[in-house]
Amino acid sequence: MSAAADAIRAALGGRAPGVAVVLGSGLGAFAERLEDAVRLPYRAIPGFPEPTVAGHGGELACGTIAGRAVLVQSGRFHLYEGHDAEVAARPVRAFAALGIRTLLLTNAAGGIRRTFEPGTLMLLADHVNLMARNPLVGAVQPGEARFPDMSAPYDPGLRALARAVARARGIALEEGVYAGLLGPTYETPAEIRMLERLGADAVGMSTVPETIAARALGLRVLAISTITNKAAGLGLAPLDHEEVMATGREAAGRLGSLLEGILAGLD
Repeated sequence: MSAAADAIRAALGGRAPGVAVVLGSGLGAFAERLEDAVRLPYRAIPGFPEPTVAGHGGELACGTIAGRAVLVQSGRFHLYEGHDAEVAARPVRAFAALGIRTLLLTNAAGGIRRTFEPGTLMLLADHVNLMARNPLVGAVQPGEARFPDMSAPYDPGLRALARAVARARGIALEEGVYAGLLGPTYETPAEIRMLERLGADAVGMSTVPETIAARALGLRVLAISTITNKAAGLGLAPLDHEEVMATGREAAGRLGSLLEGILAGLD
């Protein structure tokens, strides 16, 4: 990760963000909130492939939000694009090499909990890894634990802060379990019934590899899902990526306000 971190560090020109924010499908508008932003396209970062999914930009942006220097990743690397789990986790490892210690993840997800409507924001309390992939497979990377504890993958203190910010700003915020699947197909109704029985409240195709790598590096992690659609078999309309992006854009204002409040309240 030294080459990627060195390229990012050089582009930042001495800025030292302590927090990174990763944006999910249709949620790229948050990067526009940055003040005095420096933008770095992925093609200028060694080992960072170009995103191939609509709704995912291809750049890092560093600027100020709520008086805090923040590094924003606009565009993920998904396993369903053909990437290894190590590639999906590559930005997190680069962030850690830069000295970042707090990671805020966002994603678009299908709602499994029957009361979830499109546009619901869900704080991740836990996840179920059904991707059959793990970014820690192979040689232990510098600074990483071989067997990281995953009993609290999403930091309890950060979750408490998120709930407090949501209450103060009048933002409805649910909490639940995220199931990470490989994709790229949406799930079948039978698979959703299985996930419901496993205790999952939402389902998506990202976030889990990043969280695992971050915890192996000792980073604090917070993750928020935007529920963009009811999962298969729970709604009447066919599932569509355009709907995912449209709902993400509609929820962007509330999510952005929530993230700003969290950033302002960090220690």
